[in-house]
Amino acid sequence: MGAEHCIAVLYTNCNVSVRSFAFKLLICALCLNAPVTKETLAQAPLLTVPVAEYLWERRRVSHRGRSHSEILHKQMAERRLLVLFGSQTGTAQDTAERIGREAKRRHFRCRVEALDSYRVAQLIQELLVVFVCATTGQGDPPDNMKNFWRFIFRKNLPPASLCQMDYAVLGLGDSSYPKFNFVAKKLHKRLQQLGASPILPVALGDDQHDLGLDAVVDPWLLDLWGRILPLYPLPPGLGIIGPDVLLPSKFTLHFLEEHSSGCDGGQSRQEAARQAPSELRPFAAQMVSNQRVTAESHFQDVRLIEFDVTGSGIEYQAGDVLMVQPRNAPEDVQQFCQLLRLDPERCFVLKPSEPGTPLPAHLPQPCTIQHLVACYLDISCVPRRSFFELLSWFSPNELEREKLQEFSSAQGQEELCSYCSRPRRTTLEVLCDFPHTACAVPVDYLLDIIPRIQPRAFSIASSMLALPNRLQILLAVVQYKTRLSKPRRGLCSTWLASLNPQQGNYLFFGCRQKSKDFYCRAEWQELVKSGHLTLFTAFSRDQEEKIYVQHRIRENKGLVWDLLSRGNAHIYLAGNAKQMPAAVAEALKSMFQLEGDLSPSEAEEYLTALERSHRFQMETWS
Repeated sequence: MGAEHCIAVLYTNCNVSVRSFAFKLLICALCLNAPVTKETLAQAPLLTVPVAEYLWERRRVSHRGRSHSEILHKQMAERRLLVLFGSQTGTAQDTAERIGREAKRRHFRCRVEALDSYRVAQLIQELLVVFVCATTGQGDPPDNMKNFWRFIFRKNLPPASLCQMDYAVLGLGDSSYPKFNFVAKKLHKRLQQLGASPILPVALGDDQHDLGLDAVVDPWLLDLWGRILPLYPLPPGLGIIGPDVLLPSKFTLHFLEEHSSGCDGGQSRQEAARQAPSELRPFAAQMVSNQRVTAESHFQDVRLIEFDVTGSGIEYQAGDVLMVQPRNAPEDVQQFCQLLRLDPERCFVLKPSEPGTPLPAHLPQPCTIQHLVACYLDISCVPRRSFFELLSWFSPNELEREKLQEFSSAQGQEELCSYCSRPRRTTLEVLCDFPHTACAVPVDYLLDIIPRIQPRAFSIASSMLALPNRLQILLAVVQYKTRLSKPRRGLCSTWLASLNPQQGNYLFFGCRQKSKDFYCRAEWQELVKSGHLTLFTAFSRDQEEKIYVQHRIRENKGLVWDLLSRGNAHIYLAGNAKQMPAAVAEALKSMFQLEGDLSPSEAEEYLTALERSHRFQMETWS
């Protein structure tokens, strides 16, 4: 086609799909250098002014040494797919990631992003988009798509501003709620109003179905690719990457030689403290009270917890909620690291496997394995189907691999529900059931396999007028029984209930005689009086039978174990280097066995792990 040729795009009162096709023809005209003027574009009834400006700018840029074939390639032949999700609990994100993996098997350049992380003004440039949306509360959008929701429903958006876009909407909901999949239905309708062309009717997944959301998601995905591939054929000579090929991990962990003391983003936390609190920059509030308000004999443990939020800039009113970012229990973190043979002290930097992939905003750089497992990976969640699919790739054991593949198949969903969903079996417990597989998981795939710990919302139970700079929540500690022997516990409520406002201020002090060598006696007693210290003393010569610090530790083994296992306490040991350190270490290991139900070898490893993570440190002299 020569430079003198012109392409005219004509249409009548046709439907949106035809207009979308006409728009693509017009792009081709621009890319082939057909004589189209800026004024012609602006007057075209198909185009709004922003779209016309955009197309004219793309044409203008093409004259800066870029060939017309390059423009055509970027617009039509690049095979880009954008997957945007709105997720409250992580289910929609998990499904979006699944779509992203399937897109890569079909050689699409695919990005998967939360709706509020995406620059919505760029939506006018997208040709192919899949939206995966959950519905929360009474028909509300998830927290990570609320900004997008407000923007897309602005009344001043031109009615044809998205006429170049092909799209599909997948809703994930629960039909027991009155506004079932309200967000997906409303978004689908709004995108049509803005001129976008639906590839498929809106799909409405229902968690109440016997097979859960997959009953809708699985056939919908088959239909989706059946519609997309004729529009965006596979590149010449390439076929769909089969399920027998493992895709690369999203990120790689590059381990550093530095000691872990320099990791975990201390500087970023200081910067966060100077900014307004948000999910990405949470405020580290000091707990000042943790009071059980139900009787010990009552079946439900309910806590009134108070935080000091001085300096945070937090303001709230009736009806607001507090978002809390929990952590995994220390004993679970230790067990996970042992199962996967990870050194919690190792320090790493995370790097994306593909250019343009954003790094997880909630992870510091650099970071330790300890922080990754304790604060980021949700090892206490009930794993989804994708977990078993990815895990099966790494299993060296034939029996374990076959079972994992069965759990990840469409035919095995009822058995997976019986094994995992109904009894609420956790990710950590599943890994314990597949020990040969667990120790073979590559560390680079941890973020692909296990989702991030999501923050939990609690209704605020206080008033700023009555308690300025204070914030209270009333929470029930979640604990219930299933057919599993171990009670199920809520991650966040159990973690909060385990925290002690005075935690870390326990002193086991030993000397010969109270009246002669009780160092700093007045200072200790003043701290005890003010409520900042709990003191245990061992005066070895004040009675016939000698009493040492290790005896007091054994007497209070329940308290010490609770502080270590649930409170993330640190132990600092100072004194004579002869016999005392070994005697205290033996008392600790004995306590681990009695209170933690550990074997002698496990107790030894637990103490070693405390030393490696610097939670047990000694300063002794001879």
